[in-house]
Amino acid sequence: MWLLDQWAERHISDAQKRGELDHLRGSGEPLVLDDDSHIPTELRAGYRLLKNAGCLPPELELRREAVGLNDLIKGIQKDDPRHAEMSRQLTLIEFKLRQAGMNTDFLHGEYCEKLMQRINEE
Repeated sequence: MWLLDQWAERHISDAQKRGELDHLRGSGEPLVLDDDSHIPTELRAGYRLLKNAGCLPPELELRREAVGLNDLIKGIQKDDPRHAEMSRQLTLIEFKLRQAGMNTDFLHGEYCEKLMQRINEE
């Protein structure tokens, strides 16, 4: 066991003996663990740190930006001077997403409409 692991285990066992961990939120409930079996073991800690810090891969960051921009565009009038610039930015982001091999149908709402039709049929 690494020195840091031994240090952490000692502090955890000391805290357990003092009863500091007895009434924690979620105590006694099963842990919800992420499936990181597809990530190489040497990269798992780094990926988890990035995920917990809110960092996303560039493609997903672009996707989030595109969704936000699309929502802004829907909220303004077409004759608003910002509409043209935002539309241009959205087109550029959509192009980058397609270059990365990602589907951009989520920007056009066709999927949502089809899904709602399917739900209403059932």
